[in-house]
Parts: sequence; C-alpha cells; structure tokens
Amino acid sequence: MSTRQSARLVDESVTAIGLRKAEYRTHSLRRTKAAMIYRATGNIGAIQILPGHSKIENTVRYLGADVEDALLLAERTEI
Repeated sequence: MSTRQSARLVDESVTAIGLRKAEYRTHSLRRTKAAMIYRATGNIGAIQILPGHSKIENTVRYLGADVEDALLLAERTEI
C-alpha cells in the first residue's frame, strides 16, 4: 500500500464516522500512537525508533515530553 493510498483510507474512514478529516491525518495518528506507547512504557528510546529519529532530542520535541515527564518517570523508578 502506498503512502497516498493509506492517507486516502484514513480520510475516508474518518469521514465515514463523522469526524473532520482535517483533524485526523496519517501523521497525527502516527504521533498519537507513539505518545500512547511512551505514556504506557516511559521508554523514549523505543519511541525514537518508530518515527526514525536519529537524535533523542527530536523525539522529545515530537512527543512534547518535558521535565515534568522525566521527574514523574524518575519517581516511579526504584533502585
């Protein structure tokens, strides 16, 4: 399936269930999945692989992760 075909399928599916296709694009859905995985696992290294980022800093910006997220993860981790 080509990129264009998958984008068309997403557009058609979103429209079919009554949502605005301008708000649900293939990239935003891809980003949402990565954010959900990050929240569930806290593993930013694994998330870096999904969008193909070469630098962890790009992944942090992509996810909107911040110092608060880092502190929360640190508090949950026992040594």
